[in-house]
Amino acid sequence: MIYSVDVRIVAPVNDTEVTDRVADAVRNVFPDAEPTHEDGRLVAETHTLDAFSDVLHEQEILDTARRVFLRNSTEDGFDFALKKQAAFEGIVNFAVGDPDELGDIDVEVRVREPDVESFIDYVAPETDEGRPVDPVREYGDRFDPEDGAY
Repeated sequence: MIYSVDVRIVAPVNDTEVTDRVADAVRNVFPDAEPTHEDGRLVAETHTLDAFSDVLHEQEILDTARRVFLRNSTEDGFDFALKKQAAFEGIVNFAVGDPDELGDIDVEVRVREPDVESFIDYVAPETDEGRPVDPVREYGDRFDPEDGAY
């Protein structure tokens, strides 16, 4: 199945932070995104969550991710926030409640094809005892954006 998504990533950069470290935090969990500095924040876009999904599989937090995605979903997509410090270490830690003092990494996913629930199934499949049940993609499957079938 072909997926078509737009992912927008925004992370505030405070005066007390080093911009490159915040950029590293974004790239550590979204390696396909290249952040640019805009008015006190970093903004990045990507069209895949394959590497991010791999991190979810590695950390074995598919159920948590799935709950977050579904709870924050609309017919157009879903949103979530991540802790910057954890992301700097390459760890996905979903931000819940009030934002961190230095701000969180905000992620907005807009799904054009096929539909939101199918894409969530792709990124964070349902599990049984921590193992994906009928995964749409296998851990480590990545699509090459340059490939015409992408």
